[in-house]
Amino acid sequence: MSEIRKVTAFLPAKLLADAQVNAGAGVTETLRAALEAFNRAAWYRKMLELEGKVDIDIDLDALREDREFDEHGAVIS
Repeated sequence: MSEIRKVTAFLPAKLLADAQVNAGAGVTETLRAALEAFNRAAWYRKMLELEGKVDIDIDLDALREDREFDEHGAVIS
């Protein structure tokens, strides 16, 4: 986030107050979190639209060849 913009917005007071309570943060932090959540949701919708449309040919065994695993299947550093 390199550029910051100051905005004026007219919002229902109760909507903002409830959001601030839920976020446990001030106005700026609450609005930032809401915008980030909105953008994430849009990205998830776009990814869901691609479901079944992208052919990915991945050999998981080949990806795992350079790793060591413990007896529980966890990767050993």
